[in-house]
Amino acid sequence: MGRRLDIDRLLEQLEQASQALDTLYVVMGDEPLLITEASDGLRAAASRAGYLERTSLVMDARSDWSALIAATQNISLFGDKRLVEVKLPSGKPGKTGGEALAKLAGLAQAGLLDGTLVLVSLPRLDKTTRNSKWAGALLDAATLIEVPTIERAGLPRWIQQRMARQNQQLEPASLEWMADKVEGNLLAAFQEIQKLGLLYPEGKISAKDVEQAVLNVARYDIFGLRDAMLAGNPARALTVLAGLRAEGEALPLVLWAVGEEIRVMARLAATAAAGHDLSSALRQQRVFGPREQLVRQTLKRVPAQAWPAAVQHAHDVDRLIKGLKVAGRLDDPWEELARLTLRIANSGARSPR
Repeated sequence: MGRRLDIDRLLEQLEQASQALDTLYVVMGDEPLLITEASDGLRAAASRAGYLERTSLVMDARSDWSALIAATQNISLFGDKRLVEVKLPSGKPGKTGGEALAKLAGLAQAGLLDGTLVLVSLPRLDKTTRNSKWAGALLDAATLIEVPTIERAGLPRWIQQRMARQNQQLEPASLEWMADKVEGNLLAAFQEIQKLGLLYPEGKISAKDVEQAVLNVARYDIFGLRDAMLAGNPARALTVLAGLRAEGEALPLVLWAVGEEIRVMARLAATAAAGHDLSSALRQQRVFGPREQLVRQTLKRVPAQAWPAAVQHAHDVDRLIKGLKVAGRLDDPWEELARLTLRIANSGARSPR
């Protein structure tokens, strides 16, 4: 039976030099920030432990799943230990993929992945998928890190915990105010917490200082990029993206914002296409207020079949940021991110591949 760890316990263990790594990890959830933190922690620990060769695979039901097993079995030319990352954005591997994942689980349990560490990233699985044969085998064999979904009601507490890591404290009213300002978006909250850590010393931060810092945003912000993309305003989207680049905004942060929005839209489009209740899905995805109207308009404008390709495009940009080559993509991840943004913003125009 596999182990179960929360993300904090995982990161705590990974910091211990004496902690041996397991063979198979599954990181599962719908919060991109927390998924990234868990995955980055595992990558860093693997690197320290000598896993110097790395293979990254983004898979779906149409992928060649033989590449997964081959990546774990091929002998390294220099005898290096290897890290194999498998991302399944849809959570639906199909019949062949399910068989490959079940086989991977069997290899791990039999101790036949010597010198290989496998990291599988999945969205939160629904009950039916979780009870499938492949998921059952995988979760039985793996160390599972199930990333929680931070709902609006729990966001002030999460902000408080993150501030404590910086040895800073906020008043309860400031915690609620920040949670409202970021509209329940964990990535935006993270950005504001980092900003407060840079601007103020350790200790308690006044409500006035918090409001000045959070409201004192750059001329261009990632949510302006998001809104321009959804509104079908390509000129504005490119202007904001260029501004973010010029102001030195971290590219991974910009991609997180764009990529998370695209993943949310892909889920909503699939829900609508299947004839399910969109209003309920919007609530589940924490889409409220003015943003709900914008999202609904975007769903009408952009064909449902365009979103899976956009999700794959976002993963390609992520690989470019990590220094990996991607066939058919530009070498500059900023330029490729612009193409991704235009894919959604260009209503009625021919999208980039």
